[in-house]
Amino acid sequence: MTDKPLALVTGAAQGIGYACAEALARDGARLILADINSDGVKAAATSLGDGAVGMICDMGNPAQIEAMFDKIEAEHGPVEILVNNAGIAMPGDFLETSLEDFQRVIDINLTGTFLSVQRAAKTMIANKIEGAIVNMSSINAVVAIPSIPAYCASKGGVMQLTKATSLALAPHNIRVNAVGPGSIDTEMMAGVNANPEAMKMVMSRTPLQRIGEPSDVAEAVAFLASKRAKYITGETIFVDGGRLGMNYTC
Repeated sequence: MTDKPLALVTGAAQGIGYACAEALARDGARLILADINSDGVKAAATSLGDGAVGMICDMGNPAQIEAMFDKIEAEHGPVEILVNNAGIAMPGDFLETSLEDFQRVIDINLTGTFLSVQRAAKTMIANKIEGAIVNMSSINAVVAIPSIPAYCASKGGVMQLTKATSLALAPHNIRVNAVGPGSIDTEMMAGVNANPEAMKMVMSRTPLQRIGEPSDVAEAVAFLASKRAKYITGETIFVDGGRLGMNYTC
C-alpha cells in the first residue's frame, strides 16, 4: 500500500457506509464514495472533504460496477482498500415476497459484493498490491428474522463468500474479512426506534443494553482494513452488543 491508500466504500451516502468513510479518512486513506443516491453521495463527499470523491453506482447492476472501477482506476489509481457496504432489506411477509424483490436483494447484497471483490482483486494482483477487503455481513447471517428472508440469505452468503475469497486471495497477500452488525441506529432501524414495544424487544436480546452506533461498526471495519489486522483474514467480526452469545431468541 501507498502512504495514503485509495479506499472505496459502497453505500457511503449515509449511515454505516458514511461512518466507515470517516474512520478510514482518520486512518489516512484517500476516499471514493459510491452510492445509488446521487445527491446523498455527493453531499457526503463534500462533507468529508480532503479530496473525497462521490460516484453514482447501483451495486445491483454489473455493468455499473465494472464502469465504476474503470473510472476509478483511470482517474485515481487502483483501489487498495475496498469496503462493500451497500445493501438493502425489503422486509415483508415471506409468503407474499415476490421473486423480483428477493432477487433484487440478492443482486445488491451478495452478487454486487462478489463482483466488486473480484474486480478489485484482479487489479490488486496486477499491481502487486497487498490490499484489504471488508464485506458487510450481519448477525442475520447466523440468526434470522422471518420478514427478511432474502436479506438473511444474502448476508449468510456474504459471510461464506468472505471465507472462500480469503482463501483464493491469500497467496497474493490480499486479506478479506467481514463485519456483522447487530441492531445499529441507521435508517433501517428508524421504525424500531419509534416503537417502544419494538425497542423493548430489541433491548431484551442486547446484553449491552443499547443500540449500536454506525461508528461502532466503522471502527471494526477500519481495524480490519489496517495493518493492525495484518494476520487476520477470512473472519467475520460481529458488532452486536453481545446478542449472538445469548442462549435464546425473542
